[in-house]
Amino acid sequence: MRNISDIIEKYIKEILDSSDIIKLKRSELAEKFQCVPSQINYVLKTRFSIERGYVVESKRGGGGYIQVIKVRPVTDAELIDEMIGLISYKVTENMAESIIVHLLEEDVISEREARLMLSAIHSLVLEMDIPLRDEMRANLLKAMLRSLTYSR
Repeated sequence: MRNISDIIEKYIKEILDSSDIIKLKRSELAEKFQCVPSQINYVLKTRFSIERGYVVESKRGGGGYIQVIKVRPVTDAELIDEMIGLISYKVTENMAESIIVHLLEEDVISEREARLMLSAIHSLVLEMDIPLRDEMRANLLKAMLRSLTYSR
């Protein structure tokens, strides 16, 4: 059985299929899924990040809402360039995974390419202290993304 985060994510993505911009009320979503509002925050933060191709804006107050925007790049090369731009001199494993998942969801890379990329950036493969590991991961990921740009 899938967990509540997966169910909430699926629901929001289904709405986004019909429109690239949606406005949601956190309290209404929490009520619909019988969860606490912080669960909605968690899903939005972890599953609808810029690395995954979304912009989430929040308006607080009585009439507050959450706006989720699906960013649609014009070309694969443009998307790859945007992802390279998100990577600074270091990158966490979670952020790197989000970038790879986004490229997979946009059909820029195949499932096989995604698995290879995920394997290369995994913490167990990069056995070194954290600051150096995140720098190495950033360099590897940027190199892989650049090679995708030239091979297409």
